[in-house]
Amino acid sequence: MAYNSDSEPFPTAVKLLVAGGFGVGKTTFIGSASEIEPLSTEELITAASAGTDSLAGVENKSTTTVAFDFGRITIDSRHVLYLFGTPGQERFWFVWNELSNGALGAVVLADSRRLEGCFDAIDFFEHRGIKFTVAVNEFDGAFHYEPEEVRAALKLAPHVPVVLCDARDSNSATSVLVTLVQHLLTAAVPSHSA
Repeated sequence: MAYNSDSEPFPTAVKLLVAGGFGVGKTTFIGSASEIEPLSTEELITAASAGTDSLAGVENKSTTTVAFDFGRITIDSRHVLYLFGTPGQERFWFVWNELSNGALGAVVLADSRRLEGCFDAIDFFEHRGIKFTVAVNEFDGAFHYEPEEVRAALKLAPHVPVVLCDARDSNSATSVLVTLVQHLLTAAVPSHSA
């Protein structure tokens, strides 16, 4: 097989994180967007975590991510997105530092019923200078907020994209990732002042 010097032997890997509060839909989001069967570290919630993890607002949740989730999307023969989902509970936040190494951007998944659950993820990425998009996962029966209402509630800068999504829907999850990649590309292009 002849080697074509114009083609790269390996694709360029783009690492993206999916973060947010406990029970917001990160595992579901990665499962919907990934072209491969995602790696998931979901484990049953046990009685031992009852005093540690608050189930307020997600009382019916029976599993939780204990390390990270992983998915992949091939853009073309030269570009691949690797998706890493962070655990939501505070006791697992130390994993975020490791997962954020080399990440180009992030999706902060938010639940409009518990918007305060995404504050820590926003602070984390702002302090590390990692560009992010906020995606409001619209749960069934939850009140619908417009993106600008969410932006105001979270006190986000005007350049941070805020979109609505359904983490269960592949097209919706992919659309969020397109928004994030467009945001990263826009941020990477220097503006020219007159």
